[in-house]
Amino acid sequence: MRHFSGSLNGQGWDGYVIERPEDLEPFRRWVRRQVEARTPVACDTETCGLKIFAWGPGFLRLAQFGNETEAWALPIEHGPVYAEAAAWALRVLPDLTGHNWAGFDALVADEHLGVPLEETCAKATDTQILAKLVDPRQQMEGGLGTHLKGLSAHYIDPSAPDTQDGLKAVFKALKLKIAEGFAKIPLDHPTYLEYGLLDVILTSRLRPRLERTLEKLRVPRRLSVYEHRVARICAQMVRAGMVLDEEYTTGLQEDLSYDAERFAEVAQRYGVESVNSGRQVSAALLDMGETLTEKTDSGAWKVDKAVLMALADLDRDWKPIGSRTSNPLADAVLRSKRAGKWRSAYADNFLDNVDARGRIHPNVQSMQARTFRMSVTNPALQTLPSSDKMIRRALLADEGHYMISTDFQAVELRVLAALADVKRMKAAIAKGEDLHSFTARLVFGEGFTDKDRKVSKGIAFGKVYGGGAATVSRQTGAPLDAVQRAMSKYDQVYPEVGRAAKDWRIEAFENHMVAVSITGHRLPLDRDRTYAVTNYLVQSTARDCLGQALIHMDEAGLVPFLRLPIHDEVLASAPKEDAADVAQAIARCMTFDLKGVPIAADPEVGLRSWGSLYGADF
Repeated sequence: MRHFSGSLNGQGWDGYVIERPEDLEPFRRWVRRQVEARTPVACDTETCGLKIFAWGPGFLRLAQFGNETEAWALPIEHGPVYAEAAAWALRVLPDLTGHNWAGFDALVADEHLGVPLEETCAKATDTQILAKLVDPRQQMEGGLGTHLKGLSAHYIDPSAPDTQDGLKAVFKALKLKIAEGFAKIPLDHPTYLEYGLLDVILTSRLRPRLERTLEKLRVPRRLSVYEHRVARICAQMVRAGMVLDEEYTTGLQEDLSYDAERFAEVAQRYGVESVNSGRQVSAALLDMGETLTEKTDSGAWKVDKAVLMALADLDRDWKPIGSRTSNPLADAVLRSKRAGKWRSAYADNFLDNVDARGRIHPNVQSMQARTFRMSVTNPALQTLPSSDKMIRRALLADEGHYMISTDFQAVELRVLAALADVKRMKAAIAKGEDLHSFTARLVFGEGFTDKDRKVSKGIAFGKVYGGGAATVSRQTGAPLDAVQRAMSKYDQVYPEVGRAAKDWRIEAFENHMVAVSITGHRLPLDRDRTYAVTNYLVQSTARDCLGQALIHMDEAGLVPFLRLPIHDEVLASAPKEDAADVAQAIARCMTFDLKGVPIAADPEVGLRSWGSLYGADF
């Protein structure tokens, strides 16, 4: 058995690394003492990477357990006896602590140690969740972030060794890329072992400090319980995954490569050798007589996606706006870049991450953004436009199942109506009216057009997401002065929105620039962007509507059918004969009252592919 020791902020720690089966008995005695004392024990795993399901046997290398002063590491890759000891410890320990437990380590233990995530999550406290409840911002946004090192430096010891940086130096010395370093570094390397031992020591010490901070900030305890439950439900969706149509996806790779090259050739006709060269694209557009109005910080003409979409006369769903003649170069650049990006981000990603059962397992992050909105990464499926069926066609319900989509009805606007007590909007919702048509009638009169409705919709979402008249004009193709007049009229017909935004800014200012949602989430504001308070409160509350709906589904026994939360949509897979009933049951779970405003959902049953819900024929 190897022994490590050190000190953090004057408090010593000891670490023990199991090397032989006979070393396991002292570990078991230590675990029994923690059980008897009901001491919280931090758990962590070291793996070959992030592909929990696609890697297969040998993925889990090390399992660590520790309290504030003592840590143990078990070499799982050296044989089943160590895996059995780790699984036993996870089962008998009554109070676990982890950092990103539901999001990673619980899934690792489930898949590679055979300990169900439902069992470990039921008794685990996740310090990453606690840290986000204190401050959801990443370091680049002015917060502490959610990485264990940064949090430990703030709460435990500023001089705590950054063993991850030390590991990177070791990888470099061993001529290993960072992506392969965790898989190939020798298991007995001292820096690697100290890294593993310190993680559980730091996590153990971090938990009580975060709990005291939350108590001091008066963050309700029920909010932590709620977030841990939502995280567990999301982990269950990750574990379930989705069936991949591998044959279709292989063909999709080829089609996207062809499209990327075909549209790149169109761009070459206008003198653009590389669609990724902003300098070439801007020069060619100017030569074509286009007017560019914005420059980057370096002084170059800005030709980002927003600029090109406007020139190509396309809205955010890649549909024609009808405000101008589409510029063929802008259109070609956009389509070539999108095809290349989709090939790597989706088709390649799907095939690289498919497991032995033919499934992929997108990572569901239950409280990712600073507003706590959920996200789906690796692949980032929430970035697909709402009109896409091509990528979605690759993902299937289980054999003999149909895909189900249940989507909240205009949840952001309903939340806005509830939070700001917008009388006319609430009355329209109660009558079952289409909110965008209702608003267009108030703003433009009874004879409003489809374009007027589109402008009204753009203004409504601009109020929620912080977009101004210029953004609405660009997205809808309506003249700027017309949008400005419509926005003024909008403020007149819904005066509560502006008054509420002003009140929310004042409340945040009096609370040290932190807005607090109706559920108790803390939403720090930037001093130069206090106008974002409406966006933050509405998005955070809309996300909590989804979180509460997931808990309702959990209570109703529907989680085994769930596959993904995408924005305000829940995807599910159910047997063909039960699909209609399951869809209605999910919709009921997504239907409730928010401060007198009904939150409702529309269920839809497709065929086998996710794409069938968007027009695909399979």
